[in-house]
Amino acid sequence: MGAVTDDEVIRKRLLIDGDGAGDDRRINLLVKSFIKWCNSGSQEEGYSQYQRMLSTLSQCEFSMGKTLLVYDMNLREMENYEKIYKEIESSIAGAHEKIAECKKQILQAKRIRKNRQEYDALAKVIQHHPDRHETLKELEILGKELEHLSHIKENIEDKLDLRRKQFYVLLNTIHELQQTLENDEKFCEIEAGTKTDPKP
Repeated sequence: MGAVTDDEVIRKRLLIDGDGAGDDRRINLLVKSFIKWCNSGSQEEGYSQYQRMLSTLSQCEFSMGKTLLVYDMNLREMENYEKIYKEIESSIAGAHEKIAECKKQILQAKRIRKNRQEYDALAKVIQHHPDRHETLKELEILGKELEHLSHIKENIEDKLDLRRKQFYVLLNTIHELQQTLENDEKFCEIEAGTKTDPKP
């Protein structure tokens, strides 16, 4: 047989020891108790060893149950992180769509401005119209339309400003989540490094 490497020794120790709660020591104790029970000379000594074995088995079962609970909790955490990640991706896609919509609204606002300039030029021409009554009516109509277009432009600018603020908050949230995930990974690495340290 070849020489056993350190990695193999550590792997076998982790398989036996579980989460590092001393399961390997309990198993060794259980084996020793079993040997003593087999070699017990009296019924009282045998019964005592039998009770010790039951106690050790109970401790091992409790430790195994705790390990399974931790494992299930980790699985749920991973599922939760996956859900959050998908929600963030969906939010980013939604933000891109809103940005595209805001760009369209900006183009619309530019067209409105161009139309208003054309209306202004037309209003100057109408002012030279010989029919004053008709000219005043046209000017009144154009004034109302300009006011309506100005309200539309203000609404579009307000929406664009709101979308910018929402996108900024979204980016900050993503950054904080990434920082949290990185901290969790570092914590897991530190905890994993602690568990692999041999016990004195």
